[in-house]
Amino acid sequence: MPTTDIPQFALYGEQTRTVNAEFVHIELIETRSRLHDWHIGSHTHPGLFQVLFLLGGEVRASIGDTIWQRGGPVAITIHPSVVHGFDFSPEAHGYVLTVDQNVIFSAAHGQGDLYSPLFVQPLAIDLGAIQQRLVALLENLRLEAAWPEYGHTLMLEWLARSALLLLVRAQAEHTLADQSGRSDFELFSRFRAEVEQHYKEQWQVGQYAETLRVTPTRLNRLCLKLSGQSAFDLTQDRLMLEACRKLTYLPASIASIAYELGFQDPAYFSRLFKKRMGRTPKDFRRS
Repeated sequence: MPTTDIPQFALYGEQTRTVNAEFVHIELIETRSRLHDWHIGSHTHPGLFQVLFLLGGEVRASIGDTIWQRGGPVAITIHPSVVHGFDFSPEAHGYVLTVDQNVIFSAAHGQGDLYSPLFVQPLAIDLGAIQQRLVALLENLRLEAAWPEYGHTLMLEWLARSALLLLVRAQAEHTLADQSGRSDFELFSRFRAEVEQHYKEQWQVGQYAETLRVTPTRLNRLCLKLSGQSAFDLTQDRLMLEACRKLTYLPASIASIAYELGFQDPAYFSRLFKKRMGRTPKDFRRS
């Protein structure tokens, strides 16, 4: 299938995603797969990192141009630009964790490269000794998602990151990611660290490229390869993430928030926010 014909989803079969920029979603494999007769067609998730935790049963996974036949317990990692699809056996069970890149990078405090073994390329990781701890985290994550309480968003992030770090440890016991992929990811991590430092200054892509000593073209290609988004879109997403946080947690006026985020014109901030988030800052705060 030509790349332009590959469907893009937030979650499989869903074109739109929640307006919450800090997106963490978990569901049982059987919840969605049973509805589609255990077949999930080829698709991508732009901007979203996904892990399939198959605890039992089998899956025939189409990953890019390859076919993987795996039985549980195994975790299959998918980064945002990878075309993938699954055919499950009827007894397959486990979890599907979907996480926005910002959940990993915006709070990583310069440690985004911790996740490089998972992000460089798709992997099938034997869960082995970590299965019991991992299942406990994933089940807590599922319960938290189903019944929000105080600190709901932070709890989802912490649990998701903890599960991913357990996978990183498991992968490290087997093999490191290939050196060329690691260098790409290290450059991507440096870019995300620069975004964290300068997004309020609203740097242009060229300024980031100059700081990283690469061309804007190479930076864009790298971002598209590892995240499925352009460098510009990643900077805008980070800006909108901070706007969402401030609108949610701070009582400041929308104009004050706009100025704090580097906008000279609050009206332009409101227009940009609506364009990228699907609703005005006022409607977002009300919701």
